[in-house]
Amino acid sequence: MKRIGVTGHRSIPPEAFVHVRDALRTLLCGHMDSMEALSSLAAGADQLFAGIALECGAELTAVIPSGDYELGFDDEDELAGYRWLRSRATQEIRMGFTHSTDEAYFAAGAYIADNCDRLVAVWDGRPARGRGGTGDIVSYAIGVGRPVTVIWREGVERQ
Repeated sequence: MKRIGVTGHRSIPPEAFVHVRDALRTLLCGHMDSMEALSSLAAGADQLFAGIALECGAELTAVIPSGDYELGFDDEDELAGYRWLRSRATQEIRMGFTHSTDEAYFAAGAYIADNCDRLVAVWDGRPARGRGGTGDIVSYAIGVGRPVTVIWREGVERQ
């Protein structure tokens, strides 16, 4: 089984969204063999990736950073998306953190990078805004020799 993980921004600008969505769909639905998708199910890129992976017939593994992870969602739609995707996961991995911290996010991202065959990064190429952000996980994945596929629309900057 091919294992594909994700790291990505919580906010995808509207002018990049269609490009990102279509690139994820092409990448994930292009696999003829069985596939496992690993995601923390955060708002934005993680939920988009997980939803498309499920549409493409992948098994979903939810990697949950902390016990209070649900408190970090900004609105009810994001939380509902998280809960819906989590309910469809075939496996759930919980990091040993009680509270959502940068260390918990980094641990979840590192787990995904360590346990996938390829990491997909929905990333604008800029440094992480906090430890465990997309830039940190991309650097970590490259450091452990994991192939990384970056998806972003050139010329678009994140807010």
